[in-house]
Amino acid sequence: MIWRLEAMSDGGFEGTVLGTLIMPYCSGIGNLIFAFLLAHKGGPGEDVMTNALVNNVTNLTLLIGLPAILWPAKPAAAPKGKSKKDGGPSADQLHRLSLLLTLTAVLFFTGAVYALGRDGSLNFNDGLVLVGLFLFWQCFHVFEVLKTNARQGKSLGWKLPLNLALLGGGAYASYVSIDWLMTWLARSHSGFISAKNLGWLSGWLMVLPNAMLALYYGWRRKPEVVYTSQVGDGHICLPLCVGIFAAHHTLKLPGVFLTGVYIIGAATAIHLVFVGVLGRLPRIVGFALVAAYGFFLKQGVLR
Repeated sequence: MIWRLEAMSDGGFEGTVLGTLIMPYCSGIGNLIFAFLLAHKGGPGEDVMTNALVNNVTNLTLLIGLPAILWPAKPAAAPKGKSKKDGGPSADQLHRLSLLLTLTAVLFFTGAVYALGRDGSLNFNDGLVLVGLFLFWQCFHVFEVLKTNARQGKSLGWKLPLNLALLGGGAYASYVSIDWLMTWLARSHSGFISAKNLGWLSGWLMVLPNAMLALYYGWRRKPEVVYTSQVGDGHICLPLCVGIFAAHHTLKLPGVFLTGVYIIGAATAIHLVFVGVLGRLPRIVGFALVAAYGFFLKQGVLR
């Protein structure tokens, strides 16, 4: 997956757009398949919501905070030797503005799920609204990519269908493996690794690709891709995965719903402030985000 992401980065999907438009489908395909399988088999909607909350909270706290602790980003230095006649924005400025827009979308999407679920459930109409919000967001980014490439005289290239075909093959392999895991887990009814904790266990399992991407791009000193890969992946779960299930069956909200939503909202607000003001996440804030993830585990698993 990293191999093809690097290739697509060189082929017109750069920086923030790569993390927002392409990477979420690579790392979030498991969550999509999980929601589809539970909807198809009539499984409990609480597990879909728990899966989504575990994914988003982990992305916005642990997987952004940990790279900030291990590989803190340095303050951006002003470019040297560049003429002031060029008044256009730099690539870093464009990435920052795009990231701020993506973080703002997280607040809107999370707020929409919270507002629609205040009665304790999400029904068919709620599901259509959430899926529609996601599709509009993706169409916006598709046109942004096309507009940017047209301005710069770039094209998506002939390799794009090949890359999508390879990702499709990986998606099918994920479908088969996740279906097998869900069937195997459903046979266990005692202990922590059992059907009663399906939402938590599946959330941790499916967040592993995000963890690999966060650590890899953190090590590569590409904090903008770390940010957008994690933030963009959240849009797959909230609202798309939840919306897909709600469009099939009424989704009852789990007990950890409010805790998860509050942490997602607070973490997003923190990211907005530090990205907007400093353009980076300080190491001390990374520690605070990791601590927030520990609180989430305490409230949901250890209670």
